[in-house]
Amino acid sequence: MYAIVQNGGHQLKVEPGAVVLVDRMGTDKGGEVTFDQVLLVARDGGDVTAGAPFVAGAKVVGVVEDHVRGPKIRVFKSKRRKQERRTHGFRHDQTRVRIVGIEI
Repeated sequence: MYAIVQNGGHQLKVEPGAVVLVDRMGTDKGGEVTFDQVLLVARDGGDVTAGAPFVAGAKVVGVVEDHVRGPKIRVFKSKRRKQERRTHGFRHDQTRVRIVGIEI
């Protein structure tokens, strides 16, 4: 069984027991989070339920494992013939969530 959920403008395919990275959430470590914007649910028998846009009454429950930071992204800007250069770094704050179950 798997589901496709929408969180923070991103769509994620989740299964029970999977670990996913989402944008930083305000929930403490060990806290429970619920994703209620479920776009699609597929059961083991091949039965697929698609929402318009969301599946009514479906939710995905997970537990926050940790808050981490993503890989460093380096942005380099320059203007030719002007001797102007600038380097900027960025690391995205993320939350690691273990999916506990899918409820319909």
